Amino acid sequence: MATLAGPFLVTAALLAAGGASKVVRPTSTARAVGEMGLPAGPTVVRVGAAAELAIAAGALTGGGRPFALLVAASYLGFAVFVGVALRRGVPLSSCGCFGVQDTPPTLVHLGFNLAAAAVAGAVALGVSGGGGLSEITAMNGSLLLRGAFVVLTATSVWFAYVALTLLPKLQGAPVRSSS
Repeated sequence: MATLAGPFLVTAALLAAGGASKVVRPTSTARAVGEMGLPAGPTVVRVGAAAELAIAAGALTGGGRPFALLVAASYLGFAVFVGVALRRGVPLSSCGCFGVQDTPPTLVHLGFNLAAAAVAGAVALGVSGGGGLSEITAMNGSLLLRGAFVVLTATSVWFAYVALTLLPKLQGAPVRSSS
């Protein structure tokens, strides 16, 4: 099994989740892109989101290096968008990552996008296997081991989602005293 199989599956699954969300609800993302001074209505966002979903599907089904490269390019593009917004101090109401009015972009978003791009880039360069769900079937070991891998990967997807959507909200929340 490839060393980066788990992290790569997490990045591809989050790309799929974001793409699917934006296909259904493009308004928040269109607003975020517009606030950056770029033209993008709901139709343009839906087309881009469908491309995200297709890239993620290719990566998750073991599409190999070409899809890993596309995943890396996607996250690098997200990192540039978030980095420019942070640098310019653009008051985005949402990063638009998941197509909902979730949270403004933060350094957490930037760091995650850069890390995801690095993981997918390493897979694209052949540093660590081809990624995808085929990595699970290729695992040596018991069904229990494969199940544990799936559960831990799914949990990691959830934690990454929470870090991108909830953590920024908590950073500004008041701390309550227990007394």
